[in-house]
Amino acid sequence: MFSRLLHLTHGAAPGLLVLACLSILNAVSTTHAAATPPTSAAPHEHGLFARQCAATDIWPKGPGKALVPQAPTAELRTMLSEIDPNRVNTIITKLVSFGTRHTLSSQTDPVRGIGAARDWLAAEMRTIAQGARRGTNVTITIPSYIQQPVREIPTATNISDVVATIRGASDPDRVYVITGHYDSRVTDILNFTDDAPGADDDASGVAVVLELLRVMVQRPPPPATIVLAAVAGEEQGLFGADHLAQVLQDAGVDVQGMFTNDIVGSSKGDEGEVDPFSIRLFAQGMPTTETASQTATRESIGGENDSPARELARFVDEVATNDATGMKVRVIYRLDRFLRGGDHEPFLSRGFPAARFTEPNEDFAHQHQDVRVDSTGKQFGDLIEFCDFDFIARVARVNGAALWSLAQGPGTPRNVTLDTSVLTNNSTLGWALGTDAGLAGYEVLWRPTIAPFWTNVIPVGLVNKVTVDLTKDNVVFGVRAVGANGYRSPAAFPFPG
Repeated sequence: MFSRLLHLTHGAAPGLLVLACLSILNAVSTTHAAATPPTSAAPHEHGLFARQCAATDIWPKGPGKALVPQAPTAELRTMLSEIDPNRVNTIITKLVSFGTRHTLSSQTDPVRGIGAARDWLAAEMRTIAQGARRGTNVTITIPSYIQQPVREIPTATNISDVVATIRGASDPDRVYVITGHYDSRVTDILNFTDDAPGADDDASGVAVVLELLRVMVQRPPPPATIVLAAVAGEEQGLFGADHLAQVLQDAGVDVQGMFTNDIVGSSKGDEGEVDPFSIRLFAQGMPTTETASQTATRESIGGENDSPARELARFVDEVATNDATGMKVRVIYRLDRFLRGGDHEPFLSRGFPAARFTEPNEDFAHQHQDVRVDSTGKQFGDLIEFCDFDFIARVARVNGAALWSLAQGPGTPRNVTLDTSVLTNNSTLGWALGTDAGLAGYEVLWRPTIAPFWTNVIPVGLVNKVTVDLTKDNVVFGVRAVGANGYRSPAAFPFPG
């Protein structure tokens, strides 16, 4: 973990579908206890004020039906059940065995240092790729470069990522990425000689990557491409992730979602609190890549909470909070924790939607610490004994549910607009009709402006324009694509147009 200073119709003649559906109530939420795993897909928590808890008080009412979270398919359930805590243990144990994986440690020693870890990861990925299902195209690459001296890297240093790519079957240029970082550190960020086990930070995230690769290559490839990567140089300044993001951008691929798993090894905090069935997902608000004009427009229409990253996070909550993962995704509307940064940031800076998974509670005695026992007998250091392998396996299932659902579904709609040319109490939305294989249609989503998650859905069919009998002044709209296989895309937020 990187530390930072506090410094309905389509085609040639688009038509118009006017919906005047019956009004229904918004979905009423069910809330999972922190220590109880989710047992089924359930409507989202809305966070309504106490005086609005009665069904008759929920406002506004409008067309469509209450949104029901996408349920995992039988195939997805089977795949997630194959994620193995014992293999997670084996992976983390092996990575810890290299002594230190500091970015400045040896690149050539066969048993100690970051070079040995890199070579083992590449060999492990190649072995998994060789056992892939026939017809599933998997490639292993090690994109590398020489980082010139900067404050945290005083000498020119090789930075190598280890990357597995499962090529999409019908839409290979649409890409979804999951990473963990394999470098480690102790208290002094320039100390590359002492042991830096890095079990939680971040061998746990790398274990998620390897387990997802192992179970996914045994299936027919999804329509979109999946990239699973162990990146380096995170602790020194996100260098490996920055290089990977640049490589993907230079290749011209369409990265529609990225997740970093950084510190996902334990649910126990520094005061002993335990939340083994939750995982935090940090999602940026206002995009930093928008122009001043775009930012002003977003602010003027109340779109601060509807960045691509937050739509991605809402999607993950919908598809991965269920009994197939045994977890509750706790979306945090923030880029990251205070004083910290992560490998999602280089992707965000290039305009790619990205978010960060991190355990629900953190014990800072087991992060960025020299391995030692203090005078009170307290153990410091990022040791494997503090990892919970069952918890990490559940985190991997959350990632797997999100990644597979994204890659199996159609892409996020583009050029979504909301007509603001005239005063009307109806709302007209338009979007570019997608060309995805298996695209079946679209759905308009809406929610009250105070609701954190989508509450209602209106199926509209294979169209590129629709008028909804609901005023845009009172709600937030989104549009998502629907595949013939039942998978949905994340929603896209409309701008005036």
